[in-house]
Amino acid sequence: MELPADVEYVEDANLFVWRPRGILDEAAVNKVLVELLRRETMAAKPFNRFSDLSLVESFHLTFQYVFHVALHRRLSYAGREPIKSAFYVTHPEAAHLVKIHALMTDCSPLEVEMFEERAAAAKWLGVPVESLIFQD
Repeated sequence: MELPADVEYVEDANLFVWRPRGILDEAAVNKVLVELLRRETMAAKPFNRFSDLSLVESFHLTFQYVFHVALHRRLSYAGREPIKSAFYVTHPEAAHLVKIHALMTDCSPLEVEMFEERAAAAKWLGVPVESLIFQD
């Protein structure tokens, strides 16, 4: 199955990469969550995630929606192996939304961290920084 244009799976790094562009709204998040779930059901082992929010121009997500998604993810990962989810942010609104997500998934198998530098995210994920940079 072909991946959406804003999603990449880096086999060597066992890493799911999402790079949304333009407007980030509920439809965009729901679309990537469906793809993530599809990939999880097919995967032989857990994989980490990297979300690059640097190309998002406008955020159309409510606190209630982010809260609901994060709570659902927290509950659905109960009892699973730890998974790292790194968010690369360059905008204060993105940082605010990621902080909500991180707070709601705290003390769960989802380890959520926010980064302002790709190199730091790569180090935390244990992957080469090139894995986090879009390759045409």
